[in-house]
Amino acid sequence: MFEHVEPFRIKMVEPLRATTREEREQYIREAGYNPFLLRSEQVMIDLLTDSGTGSMSDLQWARLLVGDESYAGSRSFYEFQEAVQDILGFPYVVPTHQGRGAENLLFTVMVREGQYVVNNMHFDTTKAHVLHKRGRPVNLAIEEAYDATLDHPFKGNMDLERLDEFLSERGEETALVMVTVTCNSGGGQPVSLANIRGISEICAKYGKPFFIDACRFAENAYFIKQRERGYEDWEIRDIVREMMSYADGCTMSAKKDGLANIGGWVAVRDQELYGKLTEWAVLFEGFPTYGGLAGRDMAAIAQGVREVVREEYLAYRIGQVSRFGRRLKEEGVPIIEPVGGHAVYVDAKRFLPHIPQDQFPAFALSVYLYTEVGARGVEIGTVLAGRNPETGDHDYPKLEMLRLAVPRRTYTDAQLDLVVSGLKSLYERREELKGLRFTYEPPVLRHFTARFEILS
Repeated sequence: MFEHVEPFRIKMVEPLRATTREEREQYIREAGYNPFLLRSEQVMIDLLTDSGTGSMSDLQWARLLVGDESYAGSRSFYEFQEAVQDILGFPYVVPTHQGRGAENLLFTVMVREGQYVVNNMHFDTTKAHVLHKRGRPVNLAIEEAYDATLDHPFKGNMDLERLDEFLSERGEETALVMVTVTCNSGGGQPVSLANIRGISEICAKYGKPFFIDACRFAENAYFIKQRERGYEDWEIRDIVREMMSYADGCTMSAKKDGLANIGGWVAVRDQELYGKLTEWAVLFEGFPTYGGLAGRDMAAIAQGVREVVREEYLAYRIGQVSRFGRRLKEEGVPIIEPVGGHAVYVDAKRFLPHIPQDQFPAFALSVYLYTEVGARGVEIGTVLAGRNPETGDHDYPKLEMLRLAVPRRTYTDAQLDLVVSGLKSLYERREELKGLRFTYEPPVLRHFTARFEILS
């Protein structure tokens, strides 16, 4: 009964300025029709990402004040390390400045040119880091993940049969297997514990390391408690430990389920691997006991990792996103179903069927949504997917989506209703909307800095 009630009190507010449509048209034109290039003060409701954009608790702010600033052997590092060990269960922890720093360390150590990295679905930076190491990313999500309207409880699952077949044929060429929880590129969909256990067993069969991209580990654990038989009475922190017990390690962006504004880590079981990671951490991240972070940031992360496994928080968090999705569906807006944990994903193929993928319908929808009501989302589609490194063609994904990522403990339902009204209005006149083409296309992670024009 309490999932509709915020389990916190608001102690500080940030004023938001409503812009006119004329102003928004000017702002987005100057940004090259790329919402990433807008200034934050030009945005009314910012759903671009849930990464580092949430609100910290009073205890996290208190930890910021008392966290130390030691270069080596920081007291805050040991507090941080203890929290990760306690909640996730990995004995060795390397802090990093954010999640992509963790990916860089892990893949620098483990991936060699030509090797495969298998995932349920690679997200943008994960895929980019694999390609940067001249590896080959492979996605093996279940087929149900690509059916936008199918109500399946764990659409983030990896296809175990295909994984077994792949490692049987390509195991010698495979560096590691990774599963992303929840599956961001698939609509924020959770992965079941049975599936995680199955991946672990197949990896053990072929002697392959198994890692978890743990950015939203607590949200995934909450879905397991709600949807997977046998875990109804488990505590969230026990489900988290069970999830992680099947993996050799994890990468993490603490900007998601660390409830912090910066930071991340690589956590592993093997001491020898930990030693190799720390060697590169000195070069890339600064030092193994601060990882590019101030001590106060590590202290805030330590507190956030303990807060995020509280069930009352997760019930509110998942509940707010679910209500947001339900309101969009009630207005006829096509979304990915069921609604995931951190975001609602609009199905751009059904929203804008007249715009082909090479004219970037989901990216175009993000531009129109900003112009309509001043809300910013992010495309998870063809622009983000990039180009095939061998052919140079667009790497067309099966799903073309506009992600509306909800920052944690930040916006009210009334503010999200503004986004619902904007998308409803656009959907009612969707045939008037046009696609985009590049005027500038960077070679790597192009969605962050590309510029476009609207097709006439």
